[in-house]
Amino acid sequence: MRAEAQSHIDQINAATALLRRFLDWDRANRRLQELNAKVEDPSLWDNPKAAQEVMRERRRLEEAIGATQKIETELKDTIELIEMAELEGDSALVDDGVIALSELADRAELDKVAALLAGEADANNSYIEINAGAGGTESNDWAGMLQRMYSRWAERHGMKVELVDFHAGEQAGVKSATILIKGENAYGNLKVEGGVHRLVRISPYDSSARRHTSFASVWVYPEVDEDIDIEINESDLRIDTYRASGAGGQHVNTTDSAVRITHIPTGIVVACQNERSQHKNRAQALKQLKARMYEAELQRREAEADVANAAKTDIGWGHQIRSYVLQPYQLVKDLRTGVTSTAPTDVLDGDLDKFMAAALSQRVTGEKVEVEDVE
Repeated sequence: MRAEAQSHIDQINAATALLRRFLDWDRANRRLQELNAKVEDPSLWDNPKAAQEVMRERRRLEEAIGATQKIETELKDTIELIEMAELEGDSALVDDGVIALSELADRAELDKVAALLAGEADANNSYIEINAGAGGTESNDWAGMLQRMYSRWAERHGMKVELVDFHAGEQAGVKSATILIKGENAYGNLKVEGGVHRLVRISPYDSSARRHTSFASVWVYPEVDEDIDIEINESDLRIDTYRASGAGGQHVNTTDSAVRITHIPTGIVVACQNERSQHKNRAQALKQLKARMYEAELQRREAEADVANAAKTDIGWGHQIRSYVLQPYQLVKDLRTGVTSTAPTDVLDGDLDKFMAAALSQRVTGEKVEVEDVE
């Protein structure tokens, strides 16, 4: 077996093994049988909402189990084809088999990620809150670059991006910004992006052309569905209004329409200024607050909660989850999974899928990777 073919086989086996582990294979098959029995019961639709939940879970399990079985069958058939071609000395057929393995490996990775997006809120839209670290213009510019990176990722996947809150930097970039990504599995993919991001480059704002290191934090939380009940006591809220910032000229709002809400018991702060109406901004800010509180509850349920929260404590050295080096060499390195890219321009243009897939896989396996940061 050629080394290239064996590499693809190992990749496919790793993907299907992870899927089986994630699904808890025997339990998943038993659960699918139970759901099939429920679907055949005419009384199921007496409660339409419960019936929809059953159908949704059944479809998810069918797709995940079916995709895994199909990959394993195709892998077995392709290996037999290559082995037969090698015995007969048919190099052209071997080449075809290797190409088929490569395509199957790509599909296995996509199916793996799709199956991993089965969390309670993974299908929801997602808020992304970006805050510049210490460093003034450098960090503000970096925060603006991150805002663009996630917007471009969303556009690549056919998702919509809405600007919810924006505070411009004094010279460039942003001090803080909140965007809402609307699309299927937006939160499921983006939830692994929360943490501190580090940039190393020769500063365009330094006349001496020195190398600078900048930091910015990213916080990700799901938009809450209307059927999820989050109770908020009005007496626990401090609501402040202020004049919305803008690009200047006719874009400057002359009234205090922007709204900032602080949830006093938890210290959670949210803000909205994208609407001209204070009433609409208040309603949007309350939605964000509910989303933040819901995300906090989800974090408490996850075994990785302590790690995830620790990654967001300080916006500075030692807390970063990923480093982006533009000069003197080019490299993006994820410090949780070890995944790298030598094309930071592509990454900053939204090419994030392999970083997200690796981080999602790590949540399932729980395996920690010793990764050294770049200089």
